[in-house]
Amino acid sequence: MNIHHPPNWLRRLYFSFQWKMKYEANTIFLTFDDGPTPEVTEWVLDQLETYQAKATFFCIGRNVERHPEIYRKIIEKGHAVGNHTYSHLNGWKTWNDEYIQDIELAADLIHSKLFRPPYGRIRHHQIKNLKKYGYKLFMWDVLSEDYNAETTPEECLNYVTAYSTSGSIVVFHDSLKASKNLYATLPAVLKYFKEKSFEFRKLK
Repeated sequence: MNIHHPPNWLRRLYFSFQWKMKYEANTIFLTFDDGPTPEVTEWVLDQLETYQAKATFFCIGRNVERHPEIYRKIIEKGHAVGNHTYSHLNGWKTWNDEYIQDIELAADLIHSKLFRPPYGRIRHHQIKNLKKYGYKLFMWDVLSEDYNAETTPEECLNYVTAYSTSGSIVVFHDSLKASKNLYATLPAVLKYFKEKSFEFRKLK
């Protein structure tokens, strides 16, 4: 299965999630998972500012708790934030009550109804509960795979430029694990799409 650009059957299976933004001409929606992370997130914010780009940061609650000043900086710079659980839980391996409690623990720190499940793994009962609590659920149209140590910066860049079109929701990670690929790829992605007259907007 192509995880860089999920197939239509998978999107239909998880129809409650937004995979791509409709009717968004010449617009890319960059998202960053797993932060905030010292230095990495701040570097991302500087890159976005250079290209007048807005983005969405799906934050882990415990990282917000550890680095509240970086979290505040994300918001002060005009970007959106979303809930990515408190403990980066895998929904497939977590009881429903525990999963929802972990999200609510993160919600005490992350004041947003945007949500993305870590690893993209979540059960239908968990989805039903999140919808009941008013969350807007997001997956992705394009996954950069920046977190994979076996992925080269060239491959990471190619995934994003080859599959992204108007309305694409693109995933990067503002984490130490992804930083090697992120540092090499993000400026090139911003430059590539700006030269094609694309805008970078945040999710709502």
